[in-house]
Amino acid sequence: MNLPQPDFSSKLFSRLRAATIEDWKPFIGHAFVRGLGDGTLPKSAFLHYLRQDYVYLHHYARAWALGVVKATTLQESRLCADIMHGLASVELPLHIGICAREGISEEELFITREEPENLAYTRYVLDCGQAGDFLDLLAALVPCAHGYGEIGLNLAASAAPDTPYREWIDTYAGDDFQQMCHDVGKLFDQAAKDRIGEDFENSPRWPRLCQIFATASRLEASFWQMGLKAA
Repeated sequence: MNLPQPDFSSKLFSRLRAATIEDWKPFIGHAFVRGLGDGTLPKSAFLHYLRQDYVYLHHYARAWALGVVKATTLQESRLCADIMHGLASVELPLHIGICAREGISEEELFITREEPENLAYTRYVLDCGQAGDFLDLLAALVPCAHGYGEIGLNLAASAAPDTPYREWIDTYAGDDFQQMCHDVGKLFDQAAKDRIGEDFENSPRWPRLCQIFATASRLEASFWQMGLKAA
């Protein structure tokens, strides 16, 4: 699979992506993602994914809130707070709006029972932040943010014109989400420089950062697979 390298203003992301590419590929190129692009993904699978992702995003926001606690600079705290605002104003409304058109209320979304794959992923990210420092937390958070940014760009360039999932694609390929990816990328690099220096790969922490990044990527792929269970 040929995966063009996205530019998200982060050398650390690019190097972690390259170092763990065999874990990254199944996430970015999953059958669920391909179904979004060519329009063959069953609606039942998409709605199941949206319901689970609505719950996931609440925990993802909790993880960014933990970032405020773990931050050591005002810039770090501000961006974590901005990301939480973006989740509330961009991503959650997307899920709420699509589901509402299918007769699923936000109250129903909120009480959705978490699938095991959802539990595993969200608690892993939170555990990375609770047990580690700000950089460990970002290494667990970035695969979701940048992975969706990369998928959005890929699908915007290749998706079938009549795919019913254009709204979803346009959200993640859109300027607001892409700018967020660049902002997070800059923060990721600066957080690493402040804690381990600029020679990322030769830091004693490099293997651990790769492990966290790769694990989060595999859990993302499992999340897509979870969606297909409802197909």
